[in-house]
Parts: sequence; C-alpha cells; structure tokens
Amino acid sequence: MITLNGVTLRRGARVLLDSASVTVNPGEKVGLVGRNGAGKSTLFALLDGNLHEDAGEFSRPVQWRLAQVAQDMPSSSDSATDFVIGGDLTLLAAREEVRQAEAAGDGERLGHAYMALHDAGAHDAQARAQALILGLGFKTSELGNPVDSFSGGWRMRLQLARALMCPSDLLLLDEPTNHLDLDALVWLESWLKRYEGTLLVISHDREFLDAVTAVTLHIEMGKLTRYGGNYSAFEELRAQQIELQQNAYARQQEKIAHLQSFISRFKAKATKAKQAQSRVKALERMERLAPVLTSADFTFEFKEPANLPNPMLVMTHASFGYPPPDGAPAGTPPTVIVSGVERSVMPGQRIGILGANGRGKSTVVKTIARVLAAIGGGIAEGKGLNVGYFAQQELDVLRPDDTPLEHLLRLARERPCTGQSDREQDLRAFLGTFNFTGDMVKQTVGTMSGGEKARLVLCMIVWQRPNLLLLDEPTNHLDLATREALAMALNEFEGTVMLVSHDRSLLRAVCDEFWLVAGGRIEDFNGDLDDYQRYLLDEARRNRDSLKESQRGAKDVPARHAAPIRKPVGNLKALQRELGTVEKSLHDLQVAQHLLETRLSTQQSPRELAENGTRLQQIVEERATLEDRWLALSEQIESVTGPNPS
Repeated sequence: MITLNGVTLRRGARVLLDSASVTVNPGEKVGLVGRNGAGKSTLFALLDGNLHEDAGEFSRPVQWRLAQVAQDMPSSSDSATDFVIGGDLTLLAAREEVRQAEAAGDGERLGHAYMALHDAGAHDAQARAQALILGLGFKTSELGNPVDSFSGGWRMRLQLARALMCPSDLLLLDEPTNHLDLDALVWLESWLKRYEGTLLVISHDREFLDAVTAVTLHIEMGKLTRYGGNYSAFEELRAQQIELQQNAYARQQEKIAHLQSFISRFKAKATKAKQAQSRVKALERMERLAPVLTSADFTFEFKEPANLPNPMLVMTHASFGYPPPDGAPAGTPPTVIVSGVERSVMPGQRIGILGANGRGKSTVVKTIARVLAAIGGGIAEGKGLNVGYFAQQELDVLRPDDTPLEHLLRLARERPCTGQSDREQDLRAFLGTFNFTGDMVKQTVGTMSGGEKARLVLCMIVWQRPNLLLLDEPTNHLDLATREALAMALNEFEGTVMLVSHDRSLLRAVCDEFWLVAGGRIEDFNGDLDDYQRYLLDEARRNRDSLKESQRGAKDVPARHAAPIRKPVGNLKALQRELGTVEKSLHDLQVAQHLLETRLSTQQSPRELAENGTRLQQIVEERATLEDRWLALSEQIESVTGPNPS
C-alpha cells in the first residue's frame, strides 16, 4: 500500500502539504481533487519519485511497477504502433535479453530469454497497441503513420496510449481527458474500469471521476483528506462536514461571547472574582475551532445580447469540409466531410453537437463561425448575428508576450461593441470579474496556466456580447468550479448555444437537444447522453471487430513494411491457387507455433530450451513473410475481381 505519515511538501517557500497522512490500498481507484495550485501535481511528483518529502514518512512498495503519461510532446519518426509498443518496458527488456543472449551464444540463456519474451506478450503486442490507439480515436489508416505527422493533441493521445501499454501496478494519470473527444473518453473509462492495479487520477471532469473512482482524496490548504466514494459522494460528504463544522464554530463563538461577557461584567466585583477567574481559565483551555475557509467561488455572466435575429441561421443544401491544400494541382476537388445539411438555428436553442471522432463536429462549428467557407449550398445569417466562438486551439492564438489588459484593449479597438466601454479603467474592472485582479492584468499570458488562459478567452467572448455562442471543447483547461460557473452562465444566457464537449456534466446541464454528425450527415439524436454513450461503445466495438477481421491472417501489419504490391500477372486461377497454398502454410505454422509455445512453458533441458526458442523465432519470421505474401496476393486478386472473393 501507499502511505503518507505526517508528510510535509514544499515548493520554494510555499507549503503545499502540511503534516498530511493518508493510506491508499492496493487496487483502489482514487480521484485526487482540489483547486488549481493546491498541490495535486506536486503529490504526483512525490509518488513517482521526482520529489522527496521535506518532513514525515512516505512509502510505496518497491516492487510496484509505475506507469504515467509523459508530459513532454513526443517527437519521433517511429510509426504510431511502434511508438506505443515502446511503452511496454517489460517487452523491450525481454527483446534486449534475447539480443544479448544471441550475441553471447549462450543456449540456456537464450531459451530462458525466449520464454520471457513469450510471457511478455510479444505475440500480441502489436494487436494490443493498435487496440489502444484505435480506442483513443485514431483511424485504422493512421496506425502506421509516423508520430511526427500528428498534431500536438494527437501526439499527447499517443503518450496516453503508451502509458496504458506499460504493464503496471500503479498508474498515475494527470488530466488524461484534456485532449480527448467524448468517444475516446467513454472508451478510456471502460478501459480504466478493467484496470487491475492501483489508479490515482487528477481530473476536473465530475462524470469521469464518478465512473472510474471509488475513493476521493481532497487537497485544500495543505491538508489531505480521504473520502470513501466517487466525486459526487465526496461533494455530499464534504458539504455535510462544512455544515457541521460551521455550526460547531458558530456554537463555540456564542459560548466564547457568553464567557467574555461574564468576565467583563464581573471581574471587578470581589464577590464574583473567583467565578470570573474560572471563566478565564475555561476560555484559555478551550480548543478553538477554525472557521470554515473555502476558496471563493468564481461566477460570471453573459451580457444581454443587443438583438436576437430570428432565425439565427438557415442552412440550405449546405456542405462542410476543407478546400484543396495550397499547391494542389488545378482542379483538385475540396474535401467534403458533411453534406446535404438542411437546418435552421433559432433564438434560445441549446444544441449539443455529438459525433464520433473525425466525423466533422469541429468542421461544422468552424464553418458556422466563418473560419471555413461552406463547400456547397448556402448559410444565410440573420441580420445582426454576432458570433462568439471558442475554438479548441483558441489558447494557442493568444499572444504569449501580451497581457490580459493588452488583449482586451486590442479587442476593443478592432471590434468595438455597442454598450461596452473601451476606457482602460473599465476594461480593468471587466477583467476583474474574471479574477484578473491587481498585477494579474499586466502578467504576460505566456506565464499563465491553461485554466487562466481559458478564463481570458471566455472574458474576451463575453465582452463582445454575442447572440450565438459556438463552443468547441471549452472546458479542457477549466477546473470544476469554473466549469460549474460556465454551466450557470450558459443557462442564463438569452442567446443561442451550440456546444461540442466531452464534459457530459456540462452537456447535461446546458443542452436540451442534440445533433448527431455521422455518415456525412447531420441528424437529430433522439436520446439522452446515456443512449449516446451506448452508441459510442457499440461503434468502438465495431471498430475493434473490423481491426481483428483485417488482422486475421495478418492482413494489416503497419509496423512492418508490406511486400511490394505487384501488378496482376498470370491468370486469376493461378493467383487463387497460390493464395490457397499460402493460407495452408500459415495455418500449419500457427499450429506449430502454438505447440512450441506450450512446450517452452514446461520443464526442459538448456539445450532443448535453446533449440525450441530458436525454432519459435524462425516460425515467427516465416509467418511474417507469408503474411506479407498473403496480403500482396489478396490485393492482386482484388484488383482483378473487385472485392476479395475469399
């Protein structure tokens, strides 16, 4: 188990944990919660060995294998599959041992090395890695793409997959949902529920915490408190504790006031001096209760829109997608992702936009926000439409060397807004409503946390007094308190909201209808978010089944270079005969491999171990060659006949 006994942790002069004690038992799934800056990531640094306690005692079983998501942006020319397989440190060590044993010519060592390689799951490592990659939202066609070909958010997903690939007894996840869509989030929840080790996760997504965790650790004011139950249970228990503590404090204050009053009235009277003195001693002995001190809640509101066009938007035969890339040959058609859209958006609607990853949710939002032009059809805007757009990449376009005040001053000059003052003093006051007070208005954005940047973007949107809000994953860097403030503000907003989010709590709180982007179309989703989660899990299951089908006979082996595809030669019957021969050989090799693996798991002499281990490696290589040939023959036959006849 993990134990902290009177642990104190400091970062510089700041005390983040003050004599904290807690126990985490093996196999527990724990949510670590607290305000931004409370010390959650610092506690993780203690758990992973990057930080040592300043006082007290900390212990973690030395034999426990640790896995966590690397926080640096990966840069690699390896394929996505190979990069994720690299997270399995046990497998890498087994491969290295085989290499060294072969180099040393040590038969007994080589036999044991092959057994370790088998036990490490070398035979299904590729399948395991690809299941993780697909579960986190990648396409089958991307499994062999180099890591460096993906954007930052997708590379961080690969880091998450790499951590999940690593066999572990303790898994530390710090905000794992930040770069995920709802479909990937639902898959991750399902995976973590099956995880058998001890899990500690930092997250600001209440539904994710409720689904995954059964214990909650709360950090506040240097104290670490354990609660049995998920996040919702923690909230309820904490509210009860605060009420009890506040009531006890109020009662004690009344008692103190009564004693002070008695002492003040009678300490000068000789007949009451002894009683007064006893009250003084009672007051001195009293253990004072502290008042309940909680962080101030953050709230904000959207200004009343200057007008509400009716309708806001009308989409007629609209197609959404991307124009041809720069430098593409003349006549290259645009990429159409969603087409045939016939939709109207009315004042006051609260629309949640759903859809599996890559189906076009963000493309639809970008087109309505005028970032992209419609590929076809038309989008008619109501007179006076004023769009407030929060993009997933919005934090990246903030100027890191500018301050919040400079951002708002520039916005006021470039987009003057009716009813909004552009005086510096008024802009300072407006920033203050978003907790940018004092010197913070002149702090450069590059030194701010992700949550502070997100608050600044919200501040700039609110200042513009929009009547249509387009929010694409607005909660990625917001803590729970700010997410709740956003939900309250959206519910009171008088305009229209269109929301893409993986935060189901926000979707439930705000949206009263859902659009589903799927199959190149936009349809009404006639169900709730629980129905949608079941839909996503069914989609993920179909994707896994499709991958297994494609891997039957190792059709899809992106980690290796497939055999060159030859143009169809000879007649169809000859190709089909060769394909049948290859399939029979593959079957025979599969049977032989199974027998050898069974034999290697029994007691054998060193010589037998070495011989069987070497033969197993030969079979694996022969299968790889034949699988490549199978793929090449299948594609040749398909090029002649159409869909694969086998």
